Amino acid sequence: MNEMIYIILVVVLLVIIVILVMYNKLVRLYHKAMKGQANIEVCLKKRFDLIPNLVETVRGYSKHEDETLEKVIALRNNYNNAENLKMSDVSDMNKKLNKYLAIFEQYPELKADTQYLNLQNELSNVENQLQRYRTTYNDVVTDYNTAREVVPSNIIAGIFAFKKLDLFTIDEDEKENVKIKL
Repeated sequence: MNEMIYIILVVVLLVIIVILVMYNKLVRLYHKAMKGQANIEVCLKKRFDLIPNLVETVRGYSKHEDETLEKVIALRNNYNNAENLKMSDVSDMNKKLNKYLAIFEQYPELKADTQYLNLQNELSNVENQLQRYRTTYNDVVTDYNTAREVVPSNIIAGIFAFKKLDLFTIDEDEKENVKIKL
């Protein structure tokens, strides 16, 4: 009779251990999925913060470049076309021209096209990161959903009310490229 009690206790202990292992696996997968979802949200926030800031940076940079070039060209034209220049006008134009030349010396590659390339690269990097997070999330959700549906962990999932998680999908209208107006 004593042996029978020990056998029952060992079986009960093994069942409890199996239940704990399965429960802990489901909890770990669930939390990995929630972390994956949070990573996607962080990346989306980064994208939504980054795009307008980069676009405004490029706009501002282009505007600054355009204004600088226009002022330098205007000064040069005034200087070349002026017939009756006073010495004060020449001095004033030279000061302005020196100021803009100093800007060009400090920024020898003052070109808007590199800013546009940087914008494209940053957007591409964010989109690639977002793609990795979405893939990781879907992998973890698939593992979690599989673990909660296979025997015997489906019993544990049912007892402890582990709900099925949805894979990350996007609507048809979100599949189109983001349009950025500069």
